[in-house]
Amino acid sequence: GTPELSAAQARRVNALMLTCGTYDAAGEFAFRIGLPCKSGVGGGIMAIVPDRLSLCVWSPALDATGNSWLGRQALELFVTKTGLSVF
Repeated sequence: GTPELSAAQARRVNALMLTCGTYDAAGEFAFRIGLPCKSGVGGGIMAIVPDRLSLCVWSPALDATGNSWLGRQALELFVTKTGLSVF
């Protein structure tokens, strides 16, 4: 299909997601997961592997920072098993 964003726009969106897409836990997500993520208070987290894929996880129980506790664990496991990370 046709890309919705230019390469420059995608870079900007990914940078925003990595640095502030998971509220006050953005640094911890960057360190543990290493993918641009955006979370929501409903328990969903969307993660991007730039130029490869996007994935979503969902579990309603939130941690103290307002992110899905189990969703974060699932993303950590995904990155550990696949080696897909921007770092």
